[in-house]
Amino acid sequence: MLRSDVLVVGSGAAGMYAAIAAARAGSNVLLVDRSLIGRGGATVMAQMTVAVAVGEEEPDHWEHHLADTLKAGRGLCDADLSQLLCEDGPACIREMDEWGVGWARRDGHMAQVHAPGHDRKRCVYVDFLNTGPAVSKTLRARVQRTPEIQRVGDLVVTELAIRDGMCVGAHAVHTPTGASVPIAAKATILATGGLTRLYARNSASINMGGDGYALALRAGAELIDMEFVQFFPIGHLAPRLVGMDPIMWDPFRYKLGGRLLNSEMKEFLPEEGRYISARDVATYGILKEVAAGRGSPHRGAWLSFQHCSEAVLREAFGPVIDRLAANGIDLTRQPIEVAPIAHYHMGGMRAGADMQTTVPHLFAAGEAVGGANGANRLSGNAITEALTFGRRAGERAAALAAKIPMPAIDPSSGFSSNRSKINPAAEIVRLQKLMNEHVGPLRTQGGLERALQEIRQMCGDLPAPRAGLDPEWMDLHDLRNMRLVAECVTRAALARTESRGAHQREDFPETSAAWERHQTIRV
Repeated sequence: MLRSDVLVVGSGAAGMYAAIAAARAGSNVLLVDRSLIGRGGATVMAQMTVAVAVGEEEPDHWEHHLADTLKAGRGLCDADLSQLLCEDGPACIREMDEWGVGWARRDGHMAQVHAPGHDRKRCVYVDFLNTGPAVSKTLRARVQRTPEIQRVGDLVVTELAIRDGMCVGAHAVHTPTGASVPIAAKATILATGGLTRLYARNSASINMGGDGYALALRAGAELIDMEFVQFFPIGHLAPRLVGMDPIMWDPFRYKLGGRLLNSEMKEFLPEEGRYISARDVATYGILKEVAAGRGSPHRGAWLSFQHCSEAVLREAFGPVIDRLAANGIDLTRQPIEVAPIAHYHMGGMRAGADMQTTVPHLFAAGEAVGGANGANRLSGNAITEALTFGRRAGERAAALAAKIPMPAIDPSSGFSSNRSKINPAAEIVRLQKLMNEHVGPLRTQGGLERALQEIRQMCGDLPAPRAGLDPEWMDLHDLRNMRLVAECVTRAALARTESRGAHQREDFPETSAAWERHQTIRV
């Protein structure tokens, strides 16, 4: 059995910052992850920019950032959470700067760029392809130099431990051996990221199957806004791109005026705000062109930089040009095909500004938290959210842990005794295809009802793992959680009979004032 003042599940930016903050506040911390510490999750895959009102390129204030965040959220942002993200963001970014993250600089100050949905240059970056890896590397180094943080990888948390209605830790499995590992903790933080692995076409880590949402829901916590899945509008589609992130195109599009074209080679987004339009606007614009028969050959849109000279492209893209050439792509001669790709989840665990969920002693951080971004996340807010929410969760969890004794925990966990007879890997593929087809950016009652029916027929039990590495058990674990979370998304989407932000109903195309409210899900 493991014991710790504060247990942090997940080691992306939110989890690592939470661990650092809790240790700094006097707690002994156990940081666990199903993969290598600091190597899984979304942060290490993020390439682009971080939204923060540091005001180093032009005058700015967190209230302006908040106004843009609320506008992007289409009336559904939890204002307290949104304010926390925007108000605390500058301090976190400057602290990361002190830790050596290497924010790009221009004339002695942090360089900032204009991203979609912002009213000014606000987004900092390391460079346009390595911002996330730099953030992860900096936090990993800080974690490694903090003796109060114990790091354990290859631990899959299968359920939270609840006693007298409070979270007292978790049950986990050590994947290389199959051994059960109970963990007692005074406070637990879920920093497990989002759910975009539910979709066949996604930009996610394999870890992003909604584990935290499933853990929280089974423990009695409330989930909020589960219908709002953000699709990145210009994920790479064709030609084949090897070894590069499919969402790499956005900063170059708004930096160079990359043109989104239909099959008639005409721009189709509204001229006003064409290059800085919010992600949901661009997503639906592309899908509407495809539906009207004006899509590109692979059912997307063309993205063209052919109006730019090779010198301009090299200045903007740098060594990326050579990596594209290795993939047979010459932007001076050809457009590439792009299409929406599942990228982020606005919903998640219901939490207050102290990051505590509706289950006592259970906290959430980062993308696992729902409500801050409303119906549509503002570009660049993801890493800011991870840092600010992680720091707040760590501080509050440590403050709680300082006041209470170490709880007792039942060492047993609730595995089924029966081995499943299904092929879980094939079922995951079927679920992903189902979600892409019926619970994607464009939704209808018939499609959602069909998806819900098929989802409910999938397995729900999880047997005890066999001794030693058990890949089939891992697939069963993932399927069990993905099925539950997919049902939550689908049920919420079916109930919301309007279109708003990232949730678009073809049968209810208008936004309704009566639906300017959150939906919550609990068991």
